[in-house]
Amino acid sequence: MAAPQNYLAVIKVIGVGGGGVNAINRMIEVGLKGVEFIAINTDAQALLMSDADVKLDVGRELTRGLGAGANPAVGRKAAEDHREEIEEVLKGADMVFVTAGEGGGTGTGGAPVVANIARSLGALTIGVVTRPFTFEGRRRANQAEDGIAELREEVDTLIVIPNDRLLSISDRQVSVLDAFKSADQVLLSGVQGITDLITTPGLINLDFADVKSVMSEAGSALMGIGSARGDDRAVAAAEMAISSPLLEASIDGARGVLLSISGGSDLGLFEINEAAQLVSEAAHPEANIIFGAVIDDALGDEVRVTVIAAGFDGGQPPAKRDNVLGSTAAKQREEPAPVRTPESRPSFGSLGSVTPKEAPEPAPEPVPEIQVAPPVPPSRTYSDSAAEELDVPDFLK
Repeated sequence: MAAPQNYLAVIKVIGVGGGGVNAINRMIEVGLKGVEFIAINTDAQALLMSDADVKLDVGRELTRGLGAGANPAVGRKAAEDHREEIEEVLKGADMVFVTAGEGGGTGTGGAPVVANIARSLGALTIGVVTRPFTFEGRRRANQAEDGIAELREEVDTLIVIPNDRLLSISDRQVSVLDAFKSADQVLLSGVQGITDLITTPGLINLDFADVKSVMSEAGSALMGIGSARGDDRAVAAAEMAISSPLLEASIDGARGVLLSISGGSDLGLFEINEAAQLVSEAAHPEANIIFGAVIDDALGDEVRVTVIAAGFDGGQPPAKRDNVLGSTAAKQREEPAPVRTPESRPSFGSLGSVTPKEAPEPAPEPVPEIQVAPPVPPSRTYSDSAAEELDVPDFLK
C-alpha cells in the first residue's frame, strides 16, 4: 500500500517569521493541495494562531518565545540553535518552498538557515519572499536587501516580490491590512503556480523532473501573474503576466520559463498554444519553456496565467521590457490587431508608452511658423528708410 506514495513528489512549504507564517496561513485558508505546511517562528503567540501541519517554536531559550525584535542576527541564531529539529521536519522532501517577509528579524535571519538545511538534504529549494513597503522604513529596507542577498546563496531559485509594486495594482483607498493581505496572495500565487503543475492532474501534465529542470540552480527568478475573461482571454492573461507590475525586470534573456495556465473545462488547446507562443517570444530564443494546463471549474470563464522566468541574474531594466513587449505584440498583431489592441493594451501600464511616441508628429506645425518669420526681416529693411530711398531715385531720374 505504501508503494504508490513513492511516485508522488513530497512538497513542503515553510513559513519563516511573522510574514512567512501569515503567508502559509493564507495558503491553508484557500486550500492549497498536495503540500505539507510548516510554520517556524520565534514568536510563540503568533504560532498558536497558525493552522500549519507542523509548528516549530525556535529560539525558546534565546527569545523566550517573545520574537526576534526585528533583529536578523537573533533570527539566525534562533534557527541555528534548532538546526536538528528543522532538519528532522524537512527530511524526505523533494521540493521545499521557503517563504518569508524580508526586513524583520526571524524571516530575514532564519530563512537562509532553513534553506541551507533543505538544500543539504537534497531538496529542490525555492525561496519566495517579499521586499518591504517603503513606509516600513529605511532600516527594514536595508535589512531586507542583506537578507535577500544571503538567501540567494542558499536556494536553487529565488523569487522576490516587491511590495511597493502591489500599490500600483491596488486602489488608493486600500487599507494597510488589505495591502499585507495582497502581499500574502501574491506569495500564494507564486507557490501555487508551481505546485499545481505537479500535484493537480491537467490537460497538459508536468512532473517534478520537469520543474526541477527549470528551477535547479537557476538563481534569481521573476514572477508575473495575469488573468482575463472573454475573447482571446488566454493571450490577454499571458500578456498581462509578462508585463505584470510585479516584474522588476524583463523576462527577455530568461533561459528557463515555467508557464502555468489554469481555466475551466472549456479551456481550449489552441488558446493555450497561443498564450505559450506569446511567452516564448518574450523569453530567450533558446529558452527551456515548461508549461502545463490545469483544469479548475471554480474559475468559470476566467483564465489565469502564472509565468516564472529564471536562468539569468538581474534581468533587463523595465524600460527595455516595455520595448520588448510592445514590439512583440505589434509584430504579431499588425493586421489582426485592431480587435485585440483596445481590449488588452489599455490595461498594461507599460504598453501605454507607445502613445507618447506618436505625439512628436505635431512637430511639423511649429516649423511653418519659423518659415513665416523670414519674410518679416525684409519688410524691416524697407520700412521707414524705404520711403526716403525711393524719393532719391525719383530726383535722379
